[in-house]
Amino acid sequence: MDTLEIIATKSSPEINFNAQTNVLSIVGESYPENTAQFYEPVFEWLDIYLTELSEQQVTVNMELIYFNSSSSKALMDIFDILEEASDDGKNIVLNWIYDEENDAALEYGEEFAEDIETLTFNLVEK
Repeated sequence: MDTLEIIATKSSPEINFNAQTNVLSIVGESYPENTAQFYEPVFEWLDIYLTELSEQQVTVNMELIYFNSSSSKALMDIFDILEEASDDGKNIVLNWIYDEENDAALEYGEEFAEDIETLTFNLVEK
């Protein structure tokens, strides 16, 4: 399976989903003009990747400095997909990476973690 790479812009994060290393990362800021259109390839890639995944551990690194409400919804949809895969026996660890000086990023991570039931969700201070 090919790696999904989306280059960061002023308003959208860098996305690097590597099926060979099983490290998926979303880094930067997320407030694209059309959030649904931006994240559509992410959802499509995840659907195929998780179907083909066997017992390897997957590490998802989220390091978002800022995101708007529509991006928050997209992130929650990603978390739901990952949690469903985890429920199906996939070994997935999600790291919410935040800067120690960014209290908002920590708070958002804590809020997301509250909504997650079975997916391993780590708050990681940078």
